[in-house]
Amino acid sequence: MIDLHVHSTFSDGSYTPEELAIMAAKTGLTAVSLTDHDNSTGTARFRAACEEHMIRAITGVEMSAEVEKGTLHMLGYFIDPDEPELNKALKKIRGGRELRNHEIVKILNELGLELTWDEIAAKAAEDVVGRPHFAMALMEHNYVRTKQEAFDKYLAKGKPGYVDRFRLLPADAINLIRNSGGIAVLAHPFTLDLSPAALRDYVAELADIGLGGIESHYSEHSREQTEQYLALVKEFNLAASGGSDFHGEVNPAIKLGRGFGHLNVPDAVLEELELAKCAQR
Repeated sequence: MIDLHVHSTFSDGSYTPEELAIMAAKTGLTAVSLTDHDNSTGTARFRAACEEHMIRAITGVEMSAEVEKGTLHMLGYFIDPDEPELNKALKKIRGGRELRNHEIVKILNELGLELTWDEIAAKAAEDVVGRPHFAMALMEHNYVRTKQEAFDKYLAKGKPGYVDRFRLLPADAINLIRNSGGIAVLAHPFTLDLSPAALRDYVAELADIGLGGIESHYSEHSREQTEQYLALVKEFNLAASGGSDFHGEVNPAIKLGRGFGHLNVPDAVLEELELAKCAQR
């Protein structure tokens, strides 16, 4: 069993790379990919910790990309975390996130929600603040009861506390991943908020510009969604991927490797993903 979608304190997760490796060993995982948002800084520590616990560490990243509707995240596997152009782009994305974060604080204050930047930043162990940290602060002040309520009322796209930020074009994200030796995988496709027909057309476009896979096995996917995405994988000769999207205490209902309890990504998924990466031109 493997988990190819995990976050640490270097983005919006609540556990360090070392703690994740220990948890993976206890869970019985054979391979794990650290896919922090727009950040590969924790990779070296994660690889060292996984080696100590005899777990295969897959280098990874989750990049934000621009779309007109919904949300698009692109996973990159087998990347070189030290590749200069990739790191330049990730730094630019993180800079846009920082500007956005300060604007969110301002807007929430104007809405009468008494939050400070210092208390929100304190919830991000490695200084990479994301919207889940805002959600935690809102919960702490009893403005909302759950993370989901925080997003539904304030932080999601189209809500009063949402502020857009710099994102790459999908083609640029794919090229950066491929040029760093990796394979680009479309994360949790349902967040694109497209009909099945529109999603098929969009996957066809992405496949034409170098998409290598689709995250078919995922904590929040229904059986029907998994079957839909596996059908797209087969139709466009892509690779299937899978992971829990584990963040720790930010979303404690999702467990490492198991998601909500039904997730079980087999080792064969990693083998097929690696073959697809090697077959890229």
